[in-house]
Amino acid sequence: MDKMKTTYDSSKHHMIGGDGPNSYVRNSGYQKQLLLSAGELMQELINEHLDIENTRSDSTFPIADFGCSVGSNAFLAVENIVAAVENRYKSKKRSPEFHIFFNDLIQNDFNTLFKNIPSFRKYFLAAAPGSFYNRLFPKESIHFAHCSTALHWISRIPDEVTERSSNAWNKGRVHYSGAGKEVKNAYSTQYDKDMNSFLNARGKEVIDGGLMALVLLGFPDDYFLSSDSSIGVAFDILGSSLDDMVKMGKVREEKVDSFNLPFYYPCPSEVKALIEANGMFNIEKIGELGGGMRGKPDAHVLTSHLRAIIGVLVEDHFGSGIVEELFKIHLGKLINSPILVDNKYWKETSFFVFLKRKA
Repeated sequence: MDKMKTTYDSSKHHMIGGDGPNSYVRNSGYQKQLLLSAGELMQELINEHLDIENTRSDSTFPIADFGCSVGSNAFLAVENIVAAVENRYKSKKRSPEFHIFFNDLIQNDFNTLFKNIPSFRKYFLAAAPGSFYNRLFPKESIHFAHCSTALHWISRIPDEVTERSSNAWNKGRVHYSGAGKEVKNAYSTQYDKDMNSFLNARGKEVIDGGLMALVLLGFPDDYFLSSDSSIGVAFDILGSSLDDMVKMGKVREEKVDSFNLPFYYPCPSEVKALIEANGMFNIEKIGELGGGMRGKPDAHVLTSHLRAIIGVLVEDHFGSGIVEELFKIHLGKLINSPILVDNKYWKETSFFVFLKRKA
């Protein structure tokens, strides 16, 4: 059979739920730091670009948070937006009511998310399950759209990456980092399609003059993601750990060859070109936020963070029996990795994109 896996199910593109030691709730400090880094810039740009004179309605201000996942980070993001919008409305001596829609895939643990609702809040809320690469709201119904550290998840693994006869067959690797240009190009093409779908959907949902803020994970311009970055090293270690399990007879080699991580990390110029080609939004700001890592990297923290993000993918593909041992092996290898002691590997960055819907 030519394809290693004939169908692709993106329903598993979500974090580990609950609030246990391996959950995303307990292992999302990196994402929180990025939200905090974006906070001041978010407030400045909302104050500068939110047109309160032409807002459709002063009574209700709908906000959509796309890819909300679980835990308190989602509430931190929207409360920062609400505070900035309230500040912008001070000149009117009144503020609209806020309706927040938290979006993620249907399988996301919305129960845990809503268990952590702040006891004091200035907004109404609702879940909006579904893929953010599709339409989720009526036309021109959203005033402000937000998506943080989620758009690097592509909607599917490119078919050619799992085809034996393809030049882009990614045998022996779990990601395009360190792979040949054919693999990277396949991922890039899928990202382009997905980003255009995202922009088209939001372009229909956001009102004319409405705003959208994105926090994206990626790399500086002209950097080709390889094994000399911390992400590349971490993914190489994951692949090496799976190879060890093949040698131990606990995983079949063909299962490893058909496992690829659905992440693409763009550079700012790529994103800028995609937004301009789409044509539905004006770019008001693209600025680097830097990485979310604070202090010396810790192998246990990094492994737990990776497990919270990809644990569901691993379990779905290989079965639950290998998860604990896989990440134990991964930790043992990571402890001896140079990324823990040499800053030169930390090349990834994050950047803030602020858009305004064209009239």
